[in-house]
Amino acid sequence: MPAAIAKFWSDILAARTRSFSSGGTSAEPPYDHGSQTIRAGDELNGLLKQQEKIRHQFSSLLGATGIGRGAGSLNPELYWELLDVDDQGVVTLGASYNRAGAGGAYQAADVLYYASGGYYAALTLYQMWPVNVEGKASTLVWRGDMISAASLASLHGVERLASESAMMKDISKAITLFRRDTSGGR
Repeated sequence: MPAAIAKFWSDILAARTRSFSSGGTSAEPPYDHGSQTIRAGDELNGLLKQQEKIRHQFSSLLGATGIGRGAGSLNPELYWELLDVDDQGVVTLGASYNRAGAGGAYQAADVLYYASGGYYAALTLYQMWPVNVEGKASTLVWRGDMISAASLASLHGVERLASESAMMKDISKAITLFRRDTSGGR
C-alpha cells in the first residue's frame, strides 16, 4: 500500500476513534456514504427501535455503553478491521463492551460504528447464561445481529432470502469458531 494511502486511512481512523472515545456515537461526525449522510448514532438507534424485546433485554448494558447516544460508563475495547463486503475491502471501526449480570449471566455488545463502504452500522448483542448439561458446566449463548445498509432496504423475495442465508452462513461460521475456541482445545 502506498504511504500516502496508509497515512490517509490512518488519519481518518485515528480522528474517528478520538471522536468516539470522547463521546460515543453522538460525538462521531457524520460522513458521506455515497449519496447519503450517515450518523452512526442515528443508524444504531434505528436498529434498536425496531427490536423492542432486544432493547428491553439489553437495556442495562445499552445504557452503560451509550450505544446510539453519548459516552457510557463502560469502557470499550476499540478495534479496526478490514472486511470483505460484496467483494470490496471495507475499513471499519468497532467497540466491544461486556458486563456481568444477575445469576452468573453475562452480556456483551459489539458495535461497528464506522464503515468505509457496504453498510452503515452493525450491532451484535450476546447474552450468556451458565447451565448444566448432563452434569457438565456449559454456557447457553443467545446472539442477536443487526445491520444497517442501504442495499438491504431494496431487497425483496428471493434476493432478501439469499441475503438472509448469506448472513446466517457467516453467523454459523462465527459460532463454529467460538465453540472451537472455548472448548478447551486452545
